[in-house]
Amino acid sequence: MREEPSLEVCEIAAAGYRTLRSIRFPVRRLSVFVGANGVGKTNLYRALQLIQAAAAGTLSRELAAEGGMESALWAGKRQSKKPVRMRLMVGLGDGAPPAADRPPDYTYEVSAGLVHSYVVDVGVRVPTGAAFALEPQVKEETLTFHHGPRQTKILERRGPSARARDVDGRLSELGADLMASETAFGARLDAARFPDLHMIRHIMLDWRFYHDFRTDTAAPLRRPSLAVATPTLASDGSDLAAVFATLVHIREDTYRLDAVIDDAFPGAKLVVPDPGRTASFGLIFPDYPQRVFDASELSDGTLRFLALAGALLAYRLPAFIALNEPETSLHPDLLPPLARLIADAAQRTQIWLVTHSQLLADALAEHAGITPLRIIKREGETWIAGLKLDGSFRDDDE
Repeated sequence: MREEPSLEVCEIAAAGYRTLRSIRFPVRRLSVFVGANGVGKTNLYRALQLIQAAAAGTLSRELAAEGGMESALWAGKRQSKKPVRMRLMVGLGDGAPPAADRPPDYTYEVSAGLVHSYVVDVGVRVPTGAAFALEPQVKEETLTFHHGPRQTKILERRGPSARARDVDGRLSELGADLMASETAFGARLDAARFPDLHMIRHIMLDWRFYHDFRTDTAAPLRRPSLAVATPTLASDGSDLAAVFATLVHIREDTYRLDAVIDDAFPGAKLVVPDPGRTASFGLIFPDYPQRVFDASELSDGTLRFLALAGALLAYRLPAFIALNEPETSLHPDLLPPLARLIADAAQRTQIWLVTHSQLLADALAEHAGITPLRIIKREGETWIAGLKLDGSFRDDDE
């Protein structure tokens, strides 16, 4: 098992989740998914979030918050007399596309379902697991290391019991029984005793998902943030001012940031005052060279573009960035600069993007040299055009 590897997301699989009946596909350095509203693009994005939630130990809570298992499970026809399950899988490797004879270096898989129960002779429904009647219940988990034709289980969980491979290579019981709402992957295990498990969990917790940049008058983006050196933008953008201040006053290198702002708003200049207790920022536009428009005054589209710039140009980029419809509120003129920003950032980190804007997808194809993947509906399920059942694409597709 490798020490301190550079691992990228190279494969995703999901089954039994909302419109994802059963799908598996490779993931590239920059993966762009384009499709109309209602085809299930957000479900693909959400499946990735749920995989990270499993690493954080919050999978059941996340599923409960989106309506519980009854809402999250595949709504189409199901095989009778079989347990209803939602399954999620991620493969991590060196970035090369997985193949039958070359699987990802590591694969993590988790399944969840409803509580099993039985009825005693007096008609009382008694749960068989430590969970509420409609609570999402974690059923199985595995973390597998693939080396050549061999496989080594790093983590095995069935129901309430789990084992993990320790530093000596032995599968050891994790101790107390897990509750149905807990993932074994999210357990706070000794990093020195379980180094591989800790390493993969650390990688997955570094992922960032950007989809909810509020721009209303009370939005965090419009407020100063605490003056604390901030290497990576928070998912809600609440520390954007601190991210900009870190670039300007700590790294003292804003070449990329200045170029991106000039590309999007020709002649404009970002102003980041020397922080005191708080950090703030504003823009000077060429039409008003003596006036600084602070964050509270900027238009929704301008503010959202600056938030995306903060996410993609931060002092330290996360290992994986997922963007859900980043074109929201942006004027069409901002989409080519956004595409150039994303293409440049993809040289330094892995990016996953879903969009319904064909203009943005075309601009990314031009500036990043990639082929966007088209999300479609196929007999009620979300699918990718050109994807074969074995998880690869036709020869004429990427």
